[in-house]
Amino acid sequence: MRIGVAGVGRIGTMHATNLAALDQVDEVLLFDPVAGRAAQAADQLGAGTVAVDDLAGLLAASDGVLLATPTNTHPEMLRAALAAGVPTLCEKPIASDLAGMTSLVADIEASGVDVLVGFQRRFDPAVVELHRRIRAGEVGDIYLVRSVGNDAQPPDFGYLPASGGIYRDLLIHDLDAVPWLVGEPVVEVYASGSVLVHQAFADADDVDNTVVMLRFAGGAHATLAGGRHDPLGYDHRIEVFGSKDSLAVGLDPRTPLTSLEPDGPKVAADVYPGFPERFRRAYLNEMAVFVDVVAGRAENPSPARESLVSLRLAEACEASRRGGVPVRTEGAA
Repeated sequence: MRIGVAGVGRIGTMHATNLAALDQVDEVLLFDPVAGRAAQAADQLGAGTVAVDDLAGLLAASDGVLLATPTNTHPEMLRAALAAGVPTLCEKPIASDLAGMTSLVADIEASGVDVLVGFQRRFDPAVVELHRRIRAGEVGDIYLVRSVGNDAQPPDFGYLPASGGIYRDLLIHDLDAVPWLVGEPVVEVYASGSVLVHQAFADADDVDNTVVMLRFAGGAHATLAGGRHDPLGYDHRIEVFGSKDSLAVGLDPRTPLTSLEPDGPKVAADVYPGFPERFRRAYLNEMAVFVDVVAGRAENPSPARESLVSLRLAEACEASRRGGVPVRTEGAA
């Protein structure tokens, strides 16, 4: 099997490395819009990777293709992949605005081509197991979900004006994963945010710390907390409390959290420095699942239509934060 990778920046190169390590993949083809970049990446990655000159050549030679280029290029590239009939995994978001994404989802579904959206938490083995236990009834009725997502260090300040804001950038994964886990529509959103880390966030009309409350159709609630600076390391956890069990993911010896109880866990020397380390198993599994979808051995766990949910919720969060009031969402009766 030959898998193409369009875009060989940091995350594209990581995906290409993980793809090349799979026994099912015979060759990884690399393309980047920046001249010479794909050839440089192929030299760096070594045997089993080959640079190609353009997207058309990549699509013609690939059984499946991964898009890791900037967001504004996703719609055009995805439509080219659809026209070529090539199964695709596209980094989130597949489009930068709701109208564009809605139109693109319609085109994807009309094509019949498998398109996976790169919400890596849907591929994280611990999160997948949490999803399985919830669906199997092992948690019982869900009472509350708590999610924490903290960057170790703030992003480059030059990135902020184009980031889409804290809800579309940092919390978009939680806004995808938590409703997916609960399995019910969100009927109301309330969000509050502050600038506590650096004035650059305010200058970008954004916040660097936020808390979100989601209310689900069945009455359960979720609280999502996100921040742009954690001096101890990168921290992402999800906790689910139900009538039969309480479960957590992201709580392990590398979690940057100190317990003050005598026998409680202390911060380890190798706390997670960033998302590639924290979600390493997720990224490895994401490539394995993608290859299985391309081969017809697996169902798509992250379809394009479901990515509309997180973007709608991100927009509701932004509206709530700015207005200071709860916002009813599409899931409301």
